[in-house]
Amino acid sequence: MATVFIPLEEPIRRARRDRRWALWDLGFRPFYLLAAMLAMLSVPLWALQFSGLFGASYLRGAAWHAHEMVFGYALAVIVGFLFTAGRNWSGQPTPTGRPLMALALLWVAARIAVLMPYGAAAAVLNIAVPWLAAWGLWRALHAGGNRRNYFFVGLLVMMGVAAGVFHLAQLGALALPAGLGLPLALDVVLFMIAVMAGRVVPMFSNNGVPGMQARRDDRVERSALATVLVIAAFDALGVPAPALAAALAAAAVVHTWRWWLWQPWKALANPLVWVLHAAYAWLPVHLVLRAGAALGWWASGPATHALTVGVIGLITLGMITRTALGHTGRPLRAGPFERLAYGAMLSAALVRVFLPLAWPASLVSAALLSSGLWSLAFALYLWRYTPMLMRPRADGQPG
Repeated sequence: MATVFIPLEEPIRRARRDRRWALWDLGFRPFYLLAAMLAMLSVPLWALQFSGLFGASYLRGAAWHAHEMVFGYALAVIVGFLFTAGRNWSGQPTPTGRPLMALALLWVAARIAVLMPYGAAAAVLNIAVPWLAAWGLWRALHAGGNRRNYFFVGLLVMMGVAAGVFHLAQLGALALPAGLGLPLALDVVLFMIAVMAGRVVPMFSNNGVPGMQARRDDRVERSALATVLVIAAFDALGVPAPALAAALAAAAVVHTWRWWLWQPWKALANPLVWVLHAAYAWLPVHLVLRAGAALGWWASGPATHALTVGVIGLITLGMITRTALGHTGRPLRAGPFERLAYGAMLSAALVRVFLPLAWPASLVSAALLSSGLWSLAFALYLWRYTPMLMRPRADGQPG
């Protein structure tokens, strides 16, 4: 009888590999987790501020909420995405291991600092995070000769400049409105979203939905990006409201045309795809609402939240699910957790934007309900994705 040998070493090595701590293997792992945790906890933290627990905090109320949405949550997703995409673009390593850990801890310190009474420390930390991230991304792109994506480095630098403007005005070191840095930062984030959406939404759509023929028209693409830059310039220059409203209305037409070329009506077959189309649909909604607010037709809150919850919230949630699945070696398939999270985020945007427009007296109730739905979306994300973001790739590949 032939002897049958059972290989013991390979299964043991595989088991050990599967148990390895992989949180610092690539940028998306810690920064997606940190972004989701901040997003989920931001509502109760805001409530604790109102209760007086952080009575001596440097930033309070609406200023803290807006700052953390942009320089906390959105920046964390951007850094995680760019460190991961930057490695693919350049073929060179982006920060991992201890450098990545140090940057993540710096981001955490910046979140704590704004709840403390030390405004100067908070300013330094919140400027340092995007600038150090820009340095880490630039090193990879430069080493790989990937000049095409250098502008992402510039946008991270601009995020640091916007943080500096915000904090220096808040501290009284600049004779500027305290919230001036936030519109600049939102314009930077919006430009990043417009660029990346044009690259990935048609590609993901055609790859993920059989028979879909999402198209990119070069003239429309250039016009869409140009309108965002014009709006950013108008914000910086403080142009009169009628001129700003005209630019916003023109941008809404161009971005609607761009979205229509992607054939969004066919995206419902794949939740990982439709969530990106749904998010981008909020962009012309934001632009129209902002144009009306500039002309004094309604308050600015619905326009702001169409951007922050509808566009930024929904598209970042879609990206941190899809890219996490892909970069952990798992099938690109949305399960019940993803679908429920997408539904909660979409509902949060609808409630926060349209309920106060239709019934102004419902503003507080709409904000509370929307906040709960927002937190639910990220609680579902953390429940589903924390284990896979901490463990090595399912296919054994690095990253």
